[in-house]
Amino acid sequence: MVKVIFVILIFFSSVFAKTDFSEMSTQELIAIMGYVKPHEQRNFNQELKSRIPTMSEKEKKAYKNNKKRMNR
Repeated sequence: MVKVIFVILIFFSSVFAKTDFSEMSTQELIAIMGYVKPHEQRNFNQELKSRIPTMSEKEKKAYKNNKKRMNR
């Protein structure tokens, strides 16, 4: 019985959980470009755009490369 309740709680927490992109590093955000769920895309884009001014040259290059691949 306890296992069933635990499984149900895990299921509902994963269904209703929202990803907090502000907790991720810039490198992590760049790495998951193209893999973000459609309902989280807007929050992801806002967080990524807010970090563009502070990106290093290496991060900007990776960002541009991933963006090109997404636009294909």
